[in-house]
Amino acid sequence: NAGTEADVSISVYGERGDTGSRQLLRSQKSKKFLKGQTDIFAIEAVHLGCLYKIVIGHNGLGSGNGWFLDKVVIKDPVTDLDYNFLCHRWLDQEQDDGKIAKEVPVTDASTFPGRQELELKREKTWAAEKWKFQKGITLQFYNRLTHGFICLYPDGRVDALGDKKNKYGKVFPMWMYA
Repeated sequence: NAGTEADVSISVYGERGDTGSRQLLRSQKSKKFLKGQTDIFAIEAVHLGCLYKIVIGHNGLGSGNGWFLDKVVIKDPVTDLDYNFLCHRWLDQEQDDGKIAKEVPVTDASTFPGRQELELKREKTWAAEKWKFQKGITLQFYNRLTHGFICLYPDGRVDALGDKKNKYGKVFPMWMYA
């Protein structure tokens, strides 16, 4: 009973940011997360630099949703490094600490020597960027497909049509020379 039928998600954290929560959908095995099985997933993301932690868990749904996770190994295709995250814990509401999600640091600290420095940089970045998440702020994102602006309004509304005539949105051309 160490496998699970619940939906499993992972967030990967590195020196350049994180992936956000990604559901692990397509294993190379026909049935995912069985006891004693190694599942392999591909996650598409920008290069995060040196990895330092993951947050992995499941939604707690389905029969036999408790799950014993031994470890996660992430292979970085850019650097060809393997990052090991040893969990060796239950993700189960009825077992261990009762949690269905775990934060797991990278096991080999030598693969990420500047961890404290990175945390300080992340705090400074958050201090500079947190204004975006204050009450009353409207966020706009430029959609290259529609050539319009997608707006997230403070009241929770989302204008996803990509209004090309948004009077607040401007796209400034930028040229880079090497």
